[in-house]
Amino acid sequence: MARDLTLSIDVGTGSVRAALVDRTGTVLKIAAREHDQIVSRFGWAEQRPEEWWAGVVQAIRAVLAAVEGAPARIAAVCACGQMHGTVLVDAAGRPTRATVPLWNDKRAADLVAAFERANDPAGYLAETGNPPTPAWPGFKLAWLREHDPAAYDAAAAVLMPKDFVNLRLTGEIAMDSGDASCSFLMNPGTRTWSGTMIERLGIDTAKLPSIREPLEILGAVTREAAAATGLMEGTPVLVGGADYPVAVLGSGACRPGLASDVTGTSCILTLITEAPLLDPEICNVATVEGHWGPFVLLESGGDAMRWARRAFHEKALSYEAIVTRAAGAPAGADGLFFMPYLTGERLGAHRNARAQFFGLGAAHGLAHLHRAVMEGVAFATARHLRIMEEAAGHKVERVIASGGGAKTLLWLEIKASIYGIPIVVPAEPECGVVGCAAMAATATGRFGRIEDAIAAYVRYGAEILPNPIWTERYARMQPVFDRLYVHSQALYDELDRLLAC
Repeated sequence: MARDLTLSIDVGTGSVRAALVDRTGTVLKIAAREHDQIVSRFGWAEQRPEEWWAGVVQAIRAVLAAVEGAPARIAAVCACGQMHGTVLVDAAGRPTRATVPLWNDKRAADLVAAFERANDPAGYLAETGNPPTPAWPGFKLAWLREHDPAAYDAAAAVLMPKDFVNLRLTGEIAMDSGDASCSFLMNPGTRTWSGTMIERLGIDTAKLPSIREPLEILGAVTREAAAATGLMEGTPVLVGGADYPVAVLGSGACRPGLASDVTGTSCILTLITEAPLLDPEICNVATVEGHWGPFVLLESGGDAMRWARRAFHEKALSYEAIVTRAAGAPAGADGLFFMPYLTGERLGAHRNARAQFFGLGAAHGLAHLHRAVMEGVAFATARHLRIMEEAAGHKVERVIASGGGAKTLLWLEIKASIYGIPIVVPAEPECGVVGCAAMAATATGRFGRIEDAIAAYVRYGAEILPNPIWTERYARMQPVFDRLYVHSQALYDELDRLLAC
């Protein structure tokens, strides 16, 4: 029987999913099992790795049952997964603690603050490629060493979520360069573990696995994993990648000159560049095809719309109805600005930033407020785009939009006009699944380069072009937004002190 399928696995924050993809890049069947976050304290967010594996088993069995002869038709398995979830396993591959701190866990914030006080960016950016944040596994490991020494000492290796699943599938341990690049422990120049940062954070080098490239074959499905999942023993399994760079790849953003705009709860804007951009306001991830993905994250993307729906309508109005109202206001909302920092900022000196409306007048109504919210997110991401373009020394040719925000045409039109750049949307929204499938097809020899697989698998709908009238209006507004951003910073600490009284 022809090996004409690939199996994609996506270990997400909300669910584990498995999908069968055919030789044209078409998703034949997808299945998911949801799991919850454990929030035992404010700022903590954890999950149980055993629940990930249980979800993988269930999801794989569901898709195999839906496609005739699927186990024998699978050429390779490729997994991607949520980043930064820091899994400690012993020499037998068993977790040394039942729960794992996730990407959004903030418990290491004090360690990050102490690190920032003691270190100038010039002393670590070249070693890490990234500014410090509680998300990075390097700080999570330091916290676990101090607060759960029994689990830390018993650990033989530290893994990311998809690596744990790969361990269960193959018995092999490794971490891909994408996950490693966002650990605060990998040197971006050498793509090896940084002895400098390992020493500075006090991490046990022996616990860090080998760094391998995402397209390499990690191993094969073991007899035990085959019995659990229904897969054929011996099926090749790739090293795989972190969900974010794999989804960027699966959207088609895989060469310099392209940018990715992923708007879900947050909004992540990513450039594709030849080298990382070393700047305190920019993070960098190693991409699957061997480039770099400098990125900046706006904490409130789609969440700004969610807030407006709750605050203005107590959730009684649908998002579609809100967008229709916003479309009734003119571009620029008659001079009304919205600063979208509802949950602060991830990086920089003003993580305590606040949201605000500016320019309200008696003539403004709900339509203006809703349009201003959508435009405010776009102005904020445009500011990020310019920072990255200036650091890269070249302009972006095209933006590829994905995530929930890519389903809203008005928002795409606003962004295209504010960015002054055309936007396209992949026809298949499951970009992570497509990225995994393209990786598996390349690793098994169907394509000579991952770029060729993406060209064959990724298709787009109509191109959204900037509206010249809107672009002219937004070009006059962007400098005002930027000044509001800078001038408001003087008040954030004062507001914190006021609220603390």
